[in-house]
Amino acid sequence: MPGALDILDPDRPKRVVIVASNPAESKATGWPIGFWWSELTHPYWELIGHGYQVDIASPDGGKLEADSWSDPRDDSRYSADDLISLGFINSPEHMKLVDDSKPLAEVLPADYDAALFVGGQGPMYTFFSDERVHAQLASFYEQGKIAAVICHATCILLKVRVSGGDLLVDGKTWTGFANSEEQFADDYVGQRIQPFWIEDEARKLENTNFIVQGRFKAHAVRDGNLITGQQQYSGAAAARLMIQALGT
Repeated sequence: MPGALDILDPDRPKRVVIVASNPAESKATGWPIGFWWSELTHPYWELIGHGYQVDIASPDGGKLEADSWSDPRDDSRYSADDLISLGFINSPEHMKLVDDSKPLAEVLPADYDAALFVGGQGPMYTFFSDERVHAQLASFYEQGKIAAVICHATCILLKVRVSGGDLLVDGKTWTGFANSEEQFADDYVGQRIQPFWIEDEARKLENTNFIVQGRFKAHAVRDGNLITGQQQYSGAAAARLMIQALGT
């Protein structure tokens, strides 16, 4: 922890767990899929820069794999300008965090101040119907912890319910991957990528306010202890809202 940081209680730094997808295969494209680098590394950078301790977990634990286009070293050069992710990838100490992620079963909300569920292409398959993921998010939320979800991980907010049976997003304003962004991605690769579009499904829900901003513009929303980010460019913005909520 940098000595110049102004930490209110150095003996008890804030603790955050970042939950990322295990590797999977897209049923729509056949591609290997997982998490998106910038959605993990950019919030990580913001949080540790404010003295937070950050763990990385996944539903099954173990080695994680990122979507290839999110890797700044990838031949596509789609994310070639992502120097934060490039630095993380080239740090053996940090790569250990994604090479040996903590199983979600070992994550106790009582040990953390917040959880951040990050996207990529994987969560649409690995998070969407996984009751372990749903239960963990609901547990953080109902214990009054900061519960943050970004990009395609917001697909779980279409399903996660709190103990009374209501959707967690009932009465909430939130955001997630926009239809305009899905259309751009599909056009870019020349085929349908996702099994469904989050914005379409969110707008079918009653008593919830799903909002989006401009295509691929950083956009994060806080409503109580729920924080959501629109897409891969919104990770740092979501992390800053987490820091505003929790302090240092």
